[in-house]
This record gives sequence, C-alpha cells and structure tokens, in this order.
Amino acid sequence: MKQKKIINNQLKLRNKFLKKGVKMIAPDTVFFSENTKIGKNVTIEPYVVIADNVSVGNNVRILSFSHLEGVKIENNVNVGPYARLRPGTVLKSGTKVGNFVELKKSIIGKDSKVNHLSYVGDTKIGKKVNIGAGTITCNYDGIKKSKTIIDDGAFVGSNSSLVAPIKVEKKSIIGAGSVITKKVLKNSLALTRSKQIEIKNYKRKK
Repeated sequence: MKQKKIINNQLKLRNKFLKKGVKMIAPDTVFFSENTKIGKNVTIEPYVVIADNVSVGNNVRILSFSHLEGVKIENNVNVGPYARLRPGTVLKSGTKVGNFVELKKSIIGKDSKVNHLSYVGDTKIGKKVNIGAGTITCNYDGIKKSKTIIDDGAFVGSNSSLVAPIKVEKKSIIGAGSVITKKVLKNSLALTRSKQIEIKNYKRKK
C-alpha cells in the first residue's frame, strides 16, 4: 500500500509540472518532492531525482542522471548529466555544472562554470570563474570543515587541489596540477608542480 501511494503521488506531481509547461522527455523516470518549485521553460531529461527543498528558476536544463537536494537554481542554468547537488548549494544565473560534478554547501556565482569531474564543498565562487576538470576543494581535515573563497574572474586549472581554508583573489590563475595551500593574490599565477624529468633511451629492467 505504501509503495502504491508513493507511485500515485509521483504521477500527480509529474502531471502537475507537465501542465505547468515543464518539458520532460521521459516523465516516468523523473522524481519530484512535494515542495519542489519550478519556473518557466524548464527541461528535465530522463532519470533525474529532485529531493526535498529544491527551487528551480526559468530557462533551466537538468540533464540525465542528476540528483538534487536542498538546492536553489536561478535562471539560465545548465546542470548535468550525472551531477550531484547537495544541500546548501546555490547556482546563480548563467552558471554551468557539468558531468560528474558534486557540489555541497556552495555558492556558484553568475556565469561561472564547473564543467567536469570536480568536487566543490563549503565554497563561495564569484562571477565568471572557471573551475577546471578534476578540481577538488579539500574542505575536511578529519575534524572540521573549512571554507574556500574564489573571487570574480579567477581561473582554476585542471586537476588542482585547493586546501581550505583558502582564498583565491580576483582574476588570478592556478596552473593545472597544483596543490594550493596559501592565499593567491589578485592578477597572479600560482603554480606548484615538480620539474619534469626525462631519461633518454631508457630501458626497463627485466
């Protein structure tokens, strides 16, 4: 009986949002909560779960296999596929959150991008920031959570680790593959990378 009630409730919620103009390619694969709020011109692809306390603005596209909970999404935002948005996350207008990205208790500023394979937690990101593929905010030391601040116009190169608490100031650049542990000043390049070693005509030991 309980399962039947859940199924019937989901049917009602899907129909409610379809009538409001939400575009769903495969409605039977999309799951809503009672308190879900969705604006105009929103598209939801198959296999999306929208858990408690999610608010979606206008002109938003949520791609397949994404899971959202406790999230506020403003207008003109793209999410997914395979994105996990956890409680306390805010996506400002024009942001892009791509595949295999996990966000927790973070604000992603207007027109900023976190497109690939990244974890961003306890972080405030400003406007027009690019977070490169494989970037990790190291927000937990085993005892407490610490915050990361990334100001407007910063560029974080791929495969970087930002060890919180830390601040990356405006229009600074972090070189790919860096582990950043100190404040990065505005308009500067921060880079931590070992020198490449090449041994010519190398032969492996048998």
